[in-house]
Amino acid sequence: MKNLLDTHTFIWFVNGDSQLSDKARKAIEDKQAINFISIASLWEIAIKVSLGKLELNAPFASIEKQLQQNGFEILPLTFKDTLRLSELPFHHKDPFDRILIIQSITNGLTLISKEKHFAEYGIRLLW
Repeated sequence: MKNLLDTHTFIWFVNGDSQLSDKARKAIEDKQAINFISIASLWEIAIKVSLGKLELNAPFASIEKQLQQNGFEILPLTFKDTLRLSELPFHHKDPFDRILIIQSITNGLTLISKEKHFAEYGIRLLW
């Protein structure tokens, strides 16, 4: 299974947070799984940390090591993503969520997220 972790999913996973569902944790830990973190999620974390809206358990710079230790791959944004994004309906307006939705569609990934409204986009969603 190829997974794209939502920003909160990534943070909860690396922090061992109990808010992460057992189903999500098992999917991420599956030895057959390939897990991606969008560059947009890293950007979102950096912005929220700099605004004081998010506190991490470790310095932001440690995220790179956490990605490596967990075997997570960074998923870049492509022009193809932006083309598809321009056609995505506006079920909601959060720009980071919209990027993750389109990346899951464009790359055929299962999005691991607690956000129930993502289902309105007809994507593979797991929680």
